[in-house]
Amino acid sequence: MFQLAKSLDDALATVADGCLLVVPREVSGVPMAATRALIRRGVKRLHLVALPTSSLQADLLIGAGCIETLETSAVSLGEFGPAPRFIAAVIAGAIKMKDATCPALHAALQAAEKGVPFMPLRGLIGSDLLKYRDDWKVIDSPFGNSDPIVLLPAIKPDVALIHAPMADRFGNVWIGRQRELATMAHAAAKTIATVEKIHDGNLLDDPVLAAGTLPGFYIESIAVTERGAWPLPLPDFYPADAGHLAEYAALAATAEGFTDYLERYVYERRAA
Repeated sequence: MFQLAKSLDDALATVADGCLLVVPREVSGVPMAATRALIRRGVKRLHLVALPTSSLQADLLIGAGCIETLETSAVSLGEFGPAPRFIAAVIAGAIKMKDATCPALHAALQAAEKGVPFMPLRGLIGSDLLKYRDDWKVIDSPFGNSDPIVLLPAIKPDVALIHAPMADRFGNVWIGRQRELATMAHAAAKTIATVEKIHDGNLLDDPVLAAGTLPGFYIESIAVTERGAWPLPLPDFYPADAGHLAEYAALAATAEGFTDYLERYVYERRAA
């Protein structure tokens, strides 16, 4: 049953230790305010699926000790360089890395979306990824001889966590053209959305907005969180804070600098 949460922490209450959590890529609206709230709460042992890539969000969660398993196709700060806490954790063996590809992650989420146990995908044949993913099975197609195909087990998240421009009081969330957010919500047991604002009226009644709206029956809770993607962008609404991202890249290059970053930009906002 959908609820409009009284606070961000209330909205995130169902993200428990050990949760299989799916989050979107940078251009889809990353819930960064929610990420900082989870770090403040001290959530642990997350299995994080970044669909299909991540940047600051995964690096922060890894550095803060929240991640046990990471499943994604890439983690990078883009023009600001490598993701330093991700690299340090992989080298130290501090997280379990489940390397994937963008199509593989989309296919595995689509399997859960469709309610089937696996999804076939051909493009992985010949990749060395198959040596490291014993949960991916290669079989001969039942419809042709000597026609191998890879079967990917469905990824069924406990929680999908997204940030979107707006929602209404009926629990409908406008995601616009970011359709992978719909895939995440369809696949997950619960979806938590942070939004910039509450829309007056019913989004599904608006002939312009309805096509880009995720219906409320997929939504567990919503928290109004202005600039909730900061310092990452919310495409079409506000850009990335390049100065802040450059500062993060410089500080997070060392463990001591990362701790300083957390104190400045995560923990000191506890009362916010």
